[in-house]
Amino acid sequence: MITIAAVGDVHLDEAMRGQYRERLAGLPDEADALLLAGDLTKHGTVDEGRVVAEEFRDLGVPVIAVLGNHDHHSDAQKEITELMRGEGITVLEGEGTVVDCPGGRLGVAGVKGFGGGFAGKCATEFGERETKDFVRHGREAAEALGEALRGLDADLLVGLTHYAPVKETLTGEPPEIFPFLGNYLLAEALDDSGAALGVHGHAHAGTECGVTAGGVRVRNVALPVLRRPYALYRLDGAGGG
Repeated sequence: MITIAAVGDVHLDEAMRGQYRERLAGLPDEADALLLAGDLTKHGTVDEGRVVAEEFRDLGVPVIAVLGNHDHHSDAQKEITELMRGEGITVLEGEGTVVDCPGGRLGVAGVKGFGGGFAGKCATEFGERETKDFVRHGREAAEALGEALRGLDADLLVGLTHYAPVKETLTGEPPEIFPFLGNYLLAEALDDSGAALGVHGHAHAGTECGVTAGGVRVRNVALPVLRRPYALYRLDGAGGG
């Protein structure tokens, strides 16, 4: 059994320095690792990235993150990534990492992901260049997630994204914006790799629990959805709790 903690969309800035860290004091007693599902800053500035790095450093468990759309807003995603990595936080984008836990080897692959929509109601790579670029970015992100997951040698696999792999966890959001909140190709990457769990954020008005067509459990861990500092998921061969 492996237990992960997860949260996303904490949207930290200078005014919140030290506040979130106080809520993580008991983490080592509850979880083997903490996953951060993007939108860690409000506006993606370097100063906000420094707050994130300081809030989530040295927590007593490995911390693994992806960035979100807010973290890209100021075009400082590289600097934010470097700040976080400098504090020992693993930041993934088309990559994977393996954590040795008491209950086995946990493999986590992560990408920000992108929009595009869901099967039957999705955009396609057709028409104007701008439309093709939008759809291609989502497809390439999903392909990178699948490749990273398949390349991990671990007992249990988790896919970490910011954008949603399934529409079920978007329930509560206006259906008109579903294409901008997630992409069904991310779910296909989870299914094809045999992942135990998919974790994402982004949908503040969504729902916590969903499942892919292939039966992989998906959890929306956006802080406004969780309404708690982090969620805990216990994983075994049957998937996430």
